[in-house]
Amino acid sequence: MKRFLILLFLLFSPPLHAALHERVVDYRAGNVLLKGYLVWDDAYGTKQPAVLVVHEWWGLNDYARERARMLAGLGYTALAVDMYGEGKSTEHASDASGFMNNVLEHADVARERFLAAKALLERQPMVDASKKTAAIGYCFGGATVLNMARQGVDLAAVASFHGNLATRTPAQPGAVKARVLVLNGADDSFITQDSIRAFEQEMQHAGADYRFINYPGAVHSFTNPDADRLGKANNMPLAYNAAADKASWEAMKQLFNGVFGR
Repeated sequence: MKRFLILLFLLFSPPLHAALHERVVDYRAGNVLLKGYLVWDDAYGTKQPAVLVVHEWWGLNDYARERARMLAGLGYTALAVDMYGEGKSTEHASDASGFMNNVLEHADVARERFLAAKALLERQPMVDASKKTAAIGYCFGGATVLNMARQGVDLAAVASFHGNLATRTPAQPGAVKARVLVLNGADDSFITQDSIRAFEQEMQHAGADYRFINYPGAVHSFTNPDADRLGKANNMPLAYNAAADKASWEAMKQLFNGVFGR
């Protein structure tokens, strides 16, 4: 009887998970010190697919780190990228705008910092080197991962959550190697219908494997539970939308399942 009860316990108990490993990792792009956040869960084996997480214009904050932890909980080794240097973050729009523009004003800076993070992540011993890296991003980060795909960076997939769609350097035919997923708030005042049409025409012209999803009622920053507070503090049209947050995360999971089989 005792042996039978033990067998039932083993069959129906939830699996035991190893401890979540997380640490700040220093790396460089040019002369700039960058401080990323690396996280993985040993319960998913020693060779895991790798995913980069690119932050909103606020910088590498708790929200970006939480998304990296969520990815680790799905069996990925995740690196929350530092695009600003020294791990800077803010809750003030004027500072965020300055940080972001310091990156965007120099065409090669974003690419250099993204590639430095990608190289760091792919060197980690728990990462499966036989699989390409994926990337997700939010707002500024969403635009960043889209631009990396446009530039032909060797990625398995990218997912942009409420990211800017406009670009000065549209993808050329055959350039986009990654599968592209865009998750957009249908009521986002920062994203115009013209920019959506232009993006879809660009992807079609480039021959990209892409999917565009609009979430009715969702506005900018719809995945961030702090969006309402940050929007009010900065007089910006930001708001969290739980339904769109959940649906967009599930769409990302479906994409990654198709790419990585998990």
